[in-house]
Amino acid sequence: MGLSKSFQLILLLVFGFLFVRVYTLEDHRVQIQAESARQNFITYVEKYRYWTGDGEDLYKTFSQDNSFQFFQYSHSSDSSHNYTFGTLATVDQNISDKLFKVDLDHSFNFPEGRMQVRLNSANVIGNSLANLQEIFELLFITYMVLMLLFALLVFTHKRRINYAAQYIDSISTLSFQAIETSRLKGLLTPIGHALEKCRSRLKESLESIRLENEKLTKSAYLDPVTEFSTRPRFITQLDKLTDSQKNEFGVLVMIKASELANINQLHGRIAGDDYLAQLSDCIRKAGNRNAITEYYRISSSDFALFLENSTVKDSINYIEKLKQQFDDYTLSTQKDSVAHIGIVPYQSANDPITLLAMADSAVSIAQTLGPNRFHYLEKFEGNEKSGDEHWKITINDIMNRRGVKFYQQPILPCNTDNDLYRELLSRFYNAEGQHLPTATVIAMAERYGLSIELDKMIVTNTLKLMQENPSLLGAFGVNISATSALQDVFIYWLKDILSNHRKEASRLVFEINESGMQTNLNASYRFVSELHKVGAKVAVERFGLGFTSFKFFREVRPDYIKLDSSYSDAIEADNNNKFFVRMIVDIAKRLNILVFATGVERQDEKLTLEKLLVDGLQGYYIAKPDEVIKSN
Repeated sequence: MGLSKSFQLILLLVFGFLFVRVYTLEDHRVQIQAESARQNFITYVEKYRYWTGDGEDLYKTFSQDNSFQFFQYSHSSDSSHNYTFGTLATVDQNISDKLFKVDLDHSFNFPEGRMQVRLNSANVIGNSLANLQEIFELLFITYMVLMLLFALLVFTHKRRINYAAQYIDSISTLSFQAIETSRLKGLLTPIGHALEKCRSRLKESLESIRLENEKLTKSAYLDPVTEFSTRPRFITQLDKLTDSQKNEFGVLVMIKASELANINQLHGRIAGDDYLAQLSDCIRKAGNRNAITEYYRISSSDFALFLENSTVKDSINYIEKLKQQFDDYTLSTQKDSVAHIGIVPYQSANDPITLLAMADSAVSIAQTLGPNRFHYLEKFEGNEKSGDEHWKITINDIMNRRGVKFYQQPILPCNTDNDLYRELLSRFYNAEGQHLPTATVIAMAERYGLSIELDKMIVTNTLKLMQENPSLLGAFGVNISATSALQDVFIYWLKDILSNHRKEASRLVFEINESGMQTNLNASYRFVSELHKVGAKVAVERFGLGFTSFKFFREVRPDYIKLDSSYSDAIEADNNNKFFVRMIVDIAKRLNILVFATGVERQDEKLTLEKLLVDGLQGYYIAKPDEVIKSN
């Protein structure tokens, strides 16, 4: 039995013994009082020992000075003088009768009859019961206070032990964060010192190994997440295969991890890296029997490989296996999609830039077709633009159908109990109800000048969502593109529609990318000013990537600033990021602007940012985005 349970058992036994002892004393006192009551009543009856007459008159005479549970007078010769009151049996036995057993029965003989009585016990045990109850309450309160104090001490001790256990467990993952010795005090102090020494020694040993391994990795041009070759190796191979002096042909396969941005936003950077690693495994498994010697990661979300000496027809087998791998991965993780594939043939003397543009176009077309789709693009004459045409049609269809769903992710307030707002994340679907990559939809909308119409559709749907779902309380953040926000036609439209929905407008926060707002401070100020007139607020997101200056704060005056997630990443170990965040927070507070940190994925990041006095935290560690549930 553990220390905690042993202490509780001992405490329970001690207080139980005290209560039994108190009860024994009170019971003894009750018995004495009962005997005294009986003797007093016997003395009282002696005054009427020669009573003759009716039993009811006798009861009335005695009841003036005594209280009876039972009274019975039996005349020896005339039953008309008999009288009975009450009953010997207790009809509603209360707790006092169960706790204290007293004998208050007595029989008396008179010249003409016999009397049998039982005195009422309430007068005898009332005070003792009240005393027992008072003492029990006192003992119970004392017991509960001691138990709460002990539970608090145990909880504090457990937290320290858990921290030590978690720290020891993290060592196996090669995590060497500084030990918080303040959390290991008292008897646990030696453990804290031992862990600190262990951390320092292991970190020194592994740091030298890591540096050496890092040099080898860089020299081999390997991507650390996927272990694929990097873009420089790909460019070298592409130039070699398209060299006009050689007779080369084959198929270029480009794979876009189209869900990377969405996964990073919904599940965090760690989940994004895991997704890329799983994707690279799928690509390898599909190519096991195709003699593919090298795979490439050519950008954050793009992969490529060459099927040398193969025709488009020959590549079908690999492509179908690859799609099957993606479909299996999608099913196992319950994602909407995993990746899209573009396939183009190549031969010597092809222009590498045109070839890459065609491959990118093939991927774009595949993205418009639905999850995990692929597309072959074989012709070279102008077809590299056909992917964009597909996107134009698809985006117009999304706007006509209002094919968007919303997910929500809250912002945790720091140093205040007030709720801030929940950011609404848009997800788009084609006519078949299949998920489309959000980042690609927005990028293509800007390319085709459709961003204003797309943003109008998002704002309209948001207002409709708020009106039709009164259970959705609080404020909501809506992302719109800077391209729209800086144009007068959109500002006037937005001001007009919000003026007609004042109640909903007061609950909206419009999030704009900082880099876009920096391009035109006057237009940015006008946008913020007009929204303030109708009660809405403005947040500048991804703050810190553009040219940040005091002039931006002073002239634009947004309500909120959302720092780019790169500043949260391992900020506890990055003094440059700490200095930048501290500076922004200081300036913002002088102007009554709230500063939020985004991309918070670990406890150390959260604790560090709280110490830097940011006003709010958002990220996978704080809360996962979940779909907005509409009212029926």
